[in-house]
Amino acid sequence: MRRKNVNYSRFGYFFTFPFVVAFLIFSLYPILYTAIIGFTDMKGLIPKPIHIMDNPFQNFKDLLFDNPLFITSLKNTALLWIVNFVPQIGLALLLTAWFTNRRLNIKGQGAFKVLLYMPNIITASTIAVLFSSLFAYPMGPINSLFHALGWSDAPIYFLQSKATARGIVSFIQFWMWYGNTMIILIAGVMGISPTLFESAAIDGASGVQTFFRITLPSLRTILLFTLITSMVGGLTMFDIPQLFLNGGPDSSTTTATMFIYGQAFKGSYMYNRAAAASMMLFVIAAILSGLVFYLMRDRDAAKLKKAEKIYRKSAQAVEREV
Repeated sequence: MRRKNVNYSRFGYFFTFPFVVAFLIFSLYPILYTAIIGFTDMKGLIPKPIHIMDNPFQNFKDLLFDNPLFITSLKNTALLWIVNFVPQIGLALLLTAWFTNRRLNIKGQGAFKVLLYMPNIITASTIAVLFSSLFAYPMGPINSLFHALGWSDAPIYFLQSKATARGIVSFIQFWMWYGNTMIILIAGVMGISPTLFESAAIDGASGVQTFFRITLPSLRTILLFTLITSMVGGLTMFDIPQLFLNGGPDSSTTTATMFIYGQAFKGSYMYNRAAAASMMLFVIAAILSGLVFYLMRDRDAAKLKKAEKIYRKSAQAVEREV
């Protein structure tokens, strides 16, 4: 029985308090601390007083103009993400249309979904070892297959080629994440009102027309979520390039987060440079996210709001005249 004169809403603050404390200690404080040391001369393993540099933006300037590896890492990050995301979203949409098509009524969908999602739950270290073994030189399954099919007379050192190395890393990222993207999109389709599909079927719409006229427009929010999370994940790509090739060959698979890790924990321990690079990556993610939100906004809703605003202004003007 609910007691009288008891403010039950306050218990919500008690339940959220542990999260707030954990967020302040393990998220907000590191972010603010990183932002601060990006403007300082902090480096080295031995603790010593740190100072704000005479030119606070010197670390950022050095990264942009005097550190070619940082620019290379940004280009590699963008390339690896684009090459894996485009086929990833394409295949995920295709599988979503396949599994949610009521006319096909595919049997054993649960087993198919589990198998397709399986690569996402395998650890990155396991996948790195697997693909290192597959493309091993001079003896490996891929080399043996090429030799058996007569495609090569001598062993091929696949991982020595920049293009091949980037292609393999992109394929691994695609293979690991397309199942996860598919599950998210299927969940989005399940949330669409069935009456829309029933009306389309009554009107004689084909499966392709239903997908492009009903399913895709209704998935705008889910697609926005998928694109933003994938983009952030692509910008912070670290485990596969690091474990598989350690950024090689010739830094062709070095990503931005690998560069940051190298600056902070290798060589001269340039914590200030690593912090500056982290903040620049954060700004890039924020700008790209804002751009994606703007491009994928609901234009019809924006037009409606604009029309309502104009109507209110005209109504106010009429009232004043009266």
